[in-house]
Amino acid sequence: MKCFLVVPAWLPEDIFSAKTAGSQINYWQPLGLLYIAASVKQAGYEVRFLNGAFMRNAEIMKEIEKERPDIVGLYSTTFGWKKAKEAARAIKEIDKNIFVCVGGPYPIAMQEKCLEDCDWLDAVVTGEGEYTLVEMMERLSEGKGMEGVLGVVYREGGEIRKNPLRPLIEDLDSLPFPARDLLGEGAIKYVPPPATYKRKPVAVMITSRGCNRKCLFCFQIDKTRKSGVRYRSVENVMEEIELCLKQGYREIKFIDDTLAANYDRAMQIAKEIKARKLDFTWFASACVSQVDRPLLEAFKEAGCWSILFGAESGVQKNLNAIKKGITLEQTRKAVKTAKEVGLKVLTPFLFGIPGQTYEDGLKTIEFACEIDPDVANFHALTPFPGSELYDNIEKYGTMSTDSSDFTYQGAAFVPYTMTREEIWKLRQLAFKKFYSRPKYIWGRILRMRTKDDLKAALQGAKSLFWLWVKGDIFRKDKGVS
Repeated sequence: MKCFLVVPAWLPEDIFSAKTAGSQINYWQPLGLLYIAASVKQAGYEVRFLNGAFMRNAEIMKEIEKERPDIVGLYSTTFGWKKAKEAARAIKEIDKNIFVCVGGPYPIAMQEKCLEDCDWLDAVVTGEGEYTLVEMMERLSEGKGMEGVLGVVYREGGEIRKNPLRPLIEDLDSLPFPARDLLGEGAIKYVPPPATYKRKPVAVMITSRGCNRKCLFCFQIDKTRKSGVRYRSVENVMEEIELCLKQGYREIKFIDDTLAANYDRAMQIAKEIKARKLDFTWFASACVSQVDRPLLEAFKEAGCWSILFGAESGVQKNLNAIKKGITLEQTRKAVKTAKEVGLKVLTPFLFGIPGQTYEDGLKTIEFACEIDPDVANFHALTPFPGSELYDNIEKYGTMSTDSSDFTYQGAAFVPYTMTREEIWKLRQLAFKKFYSRPKYIWGRILRMRTKDDLKAALQGAKSLFWLWVKGDIFRKDKGVS
């Protein structure tokens, strides 16, 4: 029994403006698929991973036609749904007997709709896929259908049938580590945007699943347990770190929603890394209300060089509207303290928050310049399916009907208090004002040490040039309904 796990082909220009894509594109390892691949391998089945970030669609289909897998699992975000449908159709044209299923954020949120929209799909995996896909393969190897397989919506006899949800995996230590070996020599290609990593190759790791916060715009895999966090043991995390170092990785991006969700555990992880004298640099995200100087110092001493704080807005009423649960003063303090202990700080901001005005957006730009992070990103708030914002869209504003807008770039959501044009304008003005400051430019020049630093600076300079020369770089002429 052979399984292919596939990210359908895409291009950076599908998401970002062609003028600025070089300084924004992110090639992180697809951790979810690598976890599933590891479980499939552990069950004794053959598995391959094909990533459309580095392959054209024709190349992917050529491999499928050559090897004829029994099952193909496609990954799809909201933005990538069109490409997933196209991939499913192409696979069925190669061999209608190949079982094609899909998982990922969009299918999890829009389960039956995916099957209704795509006649070439056989099933949707509706949650964590490690155990589900293995059980699906067992059924297929026995010539059986999907009846009774928890966490699956499937097609049978022309009808769509929905099985009960599979419980979330509580014992995360029981899972095999992600199958990074499937990346082979291509592992070096997986790098974050310029200026957001120090060493290569870069591995991605998650030490917990879930979030204990309730942000309006965030999608969680199981709404009934939206506030829950499931943790791996510190020892299990250390074992995976040591394996990554043996595999040649020199930097790790911890992509937990917030590594500091449990303060004592975060401190223990940092102290254990330091005690074992593990040679790698690392990055993490944390909520500004969950960190203090001792924790940030412990991170720094353990090899952390950069931290992301979700600042989101420079106006308190906007933070309250998205249920962020933080204050402007907490953001100021966290950024200041992190910089004082020697950490590089990244902060994303949002335009298009419910109730936000254009003037609020200008205040957010001023706030970004005031707190002066090392890297600031300015996104369009996006109502991903499954989020509270998406489920109550008419209460807050209007939403695009084009799935390609759901990228943080396309202003898929427009609150009643703004226009789409104002969101585009604010994004461009924010990037121009923040990155054109003499203080920022001079600081970047003084901090350049390596070829990667120079490359990042050149990419940034190119993007900045186009931000000044082309007045509507973020505009997309598509309607909102």
